[in-house]
Amino acid sequence: MRFILIFLSAMGLFTGLAPAQNSNPFFEEWKTPFQVPPFEQIKNEHYLPAFQAGMKEHQEEIDAIVNDTRPPTFENTIAAFDRSGSLLRKVSAVFYALNSANTNKEMQDLARKLSPLTTTHTDDIDFNPKLFPRIKILYDQKDNLNLDPLQMRLLTETYKDFIRSGAGLDPEKQDRLRKLNSQIDMLQLSFGQNLLSETNNYKLIIDNKSDLAGLPEDVLRIAAETANQDSATKGKWVFTLQNPSITPFMQSSEKRNLRQQIFNASHNRCNNNNEKDNKSIILQLIQLRTEKARLLGYPTWAEFALDDRMAKKPENVYKLLDQVWQPAIIRAKSELSAMQQIIDRENGGFSLEDYDWQFYSEKLKKEVYALDEEVIKPYFKLENVRDGIFYVSEKLYGIKFTEIKNAPKYYGDVTLYECKDSDGSHLGVVYLDFHPRAGKRGGAWCGSYRPQSWQNGKRIAPVVTIVTNFSPPSAGKPALLTSDEVETFFHEFGHALNGLLKNVKYNGLSGVPRDFVELPSQIMEHWAFEPEVLKVYAKHFETGNIIPADLVVKIKKSANYGQGFKTSEYLAACYLDMDYHTTTELYHEQPKGDQAMSATASEINPPDNSSSGVIGFEETSMKKIGLIPQIPPRYRSTYFQHSMTGGYTAGYYSYIWAEVLDADAFQAFKEKGDIFDRETASKFRRYILEPGGSTDAMKLYLEFRGHEPGIEPLLLNRGLK
Repeated sequence: MRFILIFLSAMGLFTGLAPAQNSNPFFEEWKTPFQVPPFEQIKNEHYLPAFQAGMKEHQEEIDAIVNDTRPPTFENTIAAFDRSGSLLRKVSAVFYALNSANTNKEMQDLARKLSPLTTTHTDDIDFNPKLFPRIKILYDQKDNLNLDPLQMRLLTETYKDFIRSGAGLDPEKQDRLRKLNSQIDMLQLSFGQNLLSETNNYKLIIDNKSDLAGLPEDVLRIAAETANQDSATKGKWVFTLQNPSITPFMQSSEKRNLRQQIFNASHNRCNNNNEKDNKSIILQLIQLRTEKARLLGYPTWAEFALDDRMAKKPENVYKLLDQVWQPAIIRAKSELSAMQQIIDRENGGFSLEDYDWQFYSEKLKKEVYALDEEVIKPYFKLENVRDGIFYVSEKLYGIKFTEIKNAPKYYGDVTLYECKDSDGSHLGVVYLDFHPRAGKRGGAWCGSYRPQSWQNGKRIAPVVTIVTNFSPPSAGKPALLTSDEVETFFHEFGHALNGLLKNVKYNGLSGVPRDFVELPSQIMEHWAFEPEVLKVYAKHFETGNIIPADLVVKIKKSANYGQGFKTSEYLAACYLDMDYHTTTELYHEQPKGDQAMSATASEINPPDNSSSGVIGFEETSMKKIGLIPQIPPRYRSTYFQHSMTGGYTAGYYSYIWAEVLDADAFQAFKEKGDIFDRETASKFRRYILEPGGSTDAMKLYLEFRGHEPGIEPLLLNRGLK
């Protein structure tokens, strides 16, 4: 089944000598606190033998199922399949988490070399000629098997997953699908590696103090420390494309030419017609995904992907986007006009461009709300924000977090916390990894080194991880977060709570639809700047004084500031993602027969180095919705990792879809007059956080809320109505 590729799609092959099995940590019981991975013992050379053994063991388990001479039953087929592959999941979880959070060239080489092998292993299971027939027999008889609701759900979802993986296709089409899967996986891997390289390799080096005008002292200290890490730039100031570096530069630098320079570097990542260019990869991916969707009976990739989600069809996604787009772009144009007035008042003599937006947006914010990010940051010490999140979690769910001091770590400043339930029982642990480094991909995410599961009638607690790229400590000062970083921390911790509190019996029912998965994270954002919560964690890092009441009022009043820009840039990326995966314009019919079977990605389409291809498609997509030129989509095509590497393909809309849910869900607390109402929190935990995919997502939401959500709370939440 393709669920294996959740972890395997970027794995690699070690070509050196394999160590003896008895020295490989993956073949041993982990006698670490809470059985977390023994990171200090795991070496790159351990991965290949563990993957090989995991695939061999998994295949033997599948062979045992299909060679069972007894008639298929739920236990000997569906449950047995669900339990299979435990070693493969174990090594996959560790490798993929580290390959995102702390990678290196050797790990990236491993990923490229093993990708076709892991894809072949998955396809061998999907297309096993004896396995799917056993599952189909049970599915056809499901109403007569006396299954409980959870068993029925697992049988139904397993059958559906096999169908969506091509198990029902004829052998010739399955052979073609194998080639498509291999090509898609490798292209997705290449896209991500190119992006990491282009992001890490850029430096804006400043050696003239006059070019630092407007930049806050904290930003300058970090830039100086970054420069001092390299003898070639020692004594200068270096700014990078990592968010904690580029964002304050764009907001504060008075040097317009330098803002333009670093903005263009970010804006054109993997669009420079060099060996790291992603345009040809994108064109090939869209074509291959479309062909795969057609093989499986869908006209476009979006229709294939959405058939298994809450949205169901592309038109439902476009309908939601259209409802939010008009008020958002109207607000964005109003923001543009207000900022242009500042430029004109200052006799700037130019029209605002995309690289000016953040700078003048900060100016406007100070004018309208008398609110300066640099005044707020001292109250957002990282450790205090963390404790505030722990406070919110305990108030809602009665859970407690305690730091584990002597657990293995994969990097020096990573921390680990145990989560206990209100009765003192162990729920799981969570790693926190906050600051940028060269081996970490950009952005913020929540994952796991061991997802929650059940074995032998016992709940296996998860090992969760939160990885971010927050502003680091500098020159004796602690890490002080921006308001956006605070919101991101709350967001990712919502995912972590989902992982820690999950209690699902079957592996195959652990996941939820992509457009439901952001509900637990986005609802947590609502607590971040509530006055009651700010009073708990927003304390000045030097004086310890609680954030002043007048500053809290300003934060509250400015909560929806800039939503025209924020919503428009996000929706633009949603439209772009959907347009790519609903188009037939970039798709060309493939050769038939043997010629098709031997086609490679490079033969499908030549490299796209002109605006007539990917960039031209992007420009047309943005023109169609009326995006103003001063606002680029949040992710342009060549660095749109959400869409192009498989995680949110035809699914970037999920954040806004889930916001319809989370805005309505938070209203449930508001209606009780208590944002920490325990009865409401208990229902949210029972119906949203714990059950995973054990029930239809909308049914779960209805159990929690009692009605389907409307769009009004979302528009009010964003201040667009």
